[in-house]
Parts: sequence; structure tokens; C-alpha cells
Amino acid sequence: MSKKILFLFALLFSVFLVEAQNSDTKYSRDLEDVLLDIEKQYQVDLSFAGSMVRGKMLDYANWRFRPTIEETLKNVLTPFDLVFEKQDDNTYRISHFRYSKITLREGVERLDYMKTLYDDQKSWEVRKAELKECMRAIFHLDDLPEWPDSDPIVTNKRKMKGYQVENIALEVLPGLYTTGSIYKPAKLKGKVPVILCPNGHFTNGRYNEDMQIRCAMLAQMGAIVMNYDLFAWGESLLQFEDHKQSTAQLVQVLNSERILDYLLSLDHADPDRVAITGGSGGGSHTMLMSAIDERVNVSVPVVMLSCYFYGGCPCESGQPIHLCGGGTNNVEIAAMFAPKPQLVISDGGDWSNHVPEYEFPFMQRTYSFYNQLDHVKNVHLPEEGHDYGRSKRIAMYDFMGEFLQLDTIRVKDKSGNYDESNSVIEDESAMYVFDNDKANLPENAIQGIDELKKVLEAIFGE
Repeated sequence: MSKKILFLFALLFSVFLVEAQNSDTKYSRDLEDVLLDIEKQYQVDLSFAGSMVRGKMLDYANWRFRPTIEETLKNVLTPFDLVFEKQDDNTYRISHFRYSKITLREGVERLDYMKTLYDDQKSWEVRKAELKECMRAIFHLDDLPEWPDSDPIVTNKRKMKGYQVENIALEVLPGLYTTGSIYKPAKLKGKVPVILCPNGHFTNGRYNEDMQIRCAMLAQMGAIVMNYDLFAWGESLLQFEDHKQSTAQLVQVLNSERILDYLLSLDHADPDRVAITGGSGGGSHTMLMSAIDERVNVSVPVVMLSCYFYGGCPCESGQPIHLCGGGTNNVEIAAMFAPKPQLVISDGGDWSNHVPEYEFPFMQRTYSFYNQLDHVKNVHLPEEGHDYGRSKRIAMYDFMGEFLQLDTIRVKDKSGNYDESNSVIEDESAMYVFDNDKANLPENAIQGIDELKKVLEAIFGE
């Protein structure tokens, strides 16, 4: 059978389907067949998993077609919570709707819209106050209860060349413990900076080599530094097993608040030199904490700033912070830190790939309201991917050294290059507080997410 005859047969069959439809049947058609028709009509390739569309019927199918491919796809896919993303001139990829990720075009449009909301320091401060009030209310930061009466649990001090490490557990709320390791200079004298290092979703969490190296290096430069477990990661797994809970974001904010309270209570802590840096999910947390806690003075979010990705984990976007102010994103949240010093580190291998084009200019605009463009910087590494590797750490060391007055000479070789060789990579067992054993938890330790929710409800009414 010739191609021409096959084409005519397909055309006649298509006409038959349309004629067979009417309002009584809601003009219903099989979704997979509709997508095949779209490919033919618009001369494009649609990439999708058959399981997404198989067996699904689309009401008023042919009525949803429009002159352009993208209008048609939107009309056809929306009823099924499916979305599309253009891959090239002739290819579109179809995927399930994700609340935490939009297209680059939509992200840029959001940035352009937000620019219309304020155009000077005064109007920006109004917007910033609205966002901050909303976010702080979500995390109950203005009505936190008093600290539990328990003392910090400090264990296993190790002395290294130029720094020391000890492990610590703090009771954040009754029965809720956060665990981490504190890195300090070998000799403490006078007031020194305090740096929070929340970890992201990198392999091994806070035990990761990159995390240990940067904490050790910053301590050798003269800072008190603390890394700490994500919710239901590391020793937090002794209490909770499921990280993918919206409660994770609430708990992680509470952890950081209590940790900062504790660190600033230490004799040598300088409250005027407080910094935070993290990568990936730790980068999301860095931007959030910098926006909502005035005590933070220097911020370095790494491989996370994006106008079209909000963080796919509930610990990053599980609470409705991005719905504040009628809708915001991580770029505006990061801009809330203006005019304080902030270094954004981005790369070409993840969602931070467009920072120099879109996100960073937006932040520069906000910093310009304060005439502080020299306080916001971007180090973009187009050939690198999603990590907190050496080149990213070096950029952070320079920035922290400048704005926290750290002694970077201590960790440089004769050629002036950073030397990380004195940073000891410990086995994770050396970093445990409870020997990773539930039997060693305090007697009042909460067990499971249900118990935690009861405690939160008793305290916060939710």
C-alpha cells in the first residue's frame, strides 16, 4: 500500500472519529491518540512515558487545539497535571507536574513580574517586610518556646593540626535533638566569627569529605564552625525515618535557630560576624536562613540559586514560603539579604546554569537600591556540575576571608594557593554523638514523625 493511500486512510479515520463525537460523549478521545495527532499536525516529536498517558481519556479533545503547538499542549495536558518543556525546535518533553519546578521561560517571566512590584529601596523594603513576616510566621519564629532545660551533649574532642573538633547534640524542642560537629581553631583568643554549615543531599550528608574539609579549613582560618544533620539523615535517623516530610523544613529551620543561639552563647563568639554556607539543599537553607534571621551577616549559597527550581525536597519547599507575598522564588528570597555581603556560586551542570544571565542581574538590581553592588558577587563555573568541590570552596574561602576578616594566610602554601591537606577526613563513626545507636538516645527522645507532630501541635497549635 502506498504512502499516499495510507495517509488518505488515516485522514478518513480521523474524520470518522470527529464525526462520531458530539456533546453527548463530551467529544472524548484517548489522550495517547491526541498526542500522536499533535505530532502530525505540528510536525514535532513529543517525548513521554507511555504510562503517563495510557488509558486516559480527554474530554473535548479536538476543541482544545489552537494555532500554536504550545497553546495546544497546555490545553491538552493541564487536565492531567502534565506539563511540557521545549528541548529544541522540534522536540517537547512531557512530564508530571512538579510544584517545585517550572520552565526557564516561566521563571524569567516571574522575575520580570517581580521587578514591577518595586523599583527603589523604599518600595522594596515594603515587599521584603511582607515576605519576611510571612516566612517567620510559617516557622513560628516569633513565638518559639523557651529552651528545654537539658544541657548540650558534647562528646569526643579531637585535636588536629590548627583546629579541634567535638560532636554535639542539642535539644531543640522537648524530645527533639539535632546532632552535628563543632570545629574550632586550635587556640581561641578574643572574639571570632561563627559559621553555620548546613549540609545538602550529597552522599553521606555531613560526613561527606567536602563538608569536613570546608569546616576544618574555616576553623583553621579562625572561625567557630558547625555542620549538622538534615532531618532524618545521619543520627537524626535514630528518631525519624522519613526525610520527605514537609515537617523536615520546619525542623531544619528550628535546628539552625537553636544552633545559632548556642554558638552565640559561647565566650569567643562574635555576634557581628555570623555567616552561613551550604550547597544544594544546604544552599536552599542558606538562602532561607539569611532572609529570615537578622543575625546572619554573610551568606554563600552554592549550586542552588534558580528562578525556575525551588528545591525538589520537602525540606526545601515543603512549607508554603514560596506562596508568600502572592508568590515568590529563591532569587527574591536570596535578594532579601541585601545589602549584606552575599556570594552566589553557580555552575553549568544544574538548574543554576543561567545565573549570570537572569538571576544575578536581578539580585544586582536589588543591591543597587542600597548602592552596595560590591556586596553581591557571583562565581559561575560553566564547566562544572552539582557539588561543593574544591573550586567552589576556594571561592567561598576568599569571600569569607574578606568579609569575616579571617586569616586565610594560615591555610595557604608558599605559592599563595589554598592548602587543604591539614583537613583530616574522619570516618563517620568518629563524628557520632550517640554512636548511631537508638539505645544511647536520651530517655525523652521522640520516636517517629507522629510523636513529633503531637509535640509541634502542643507547642504551635498545628
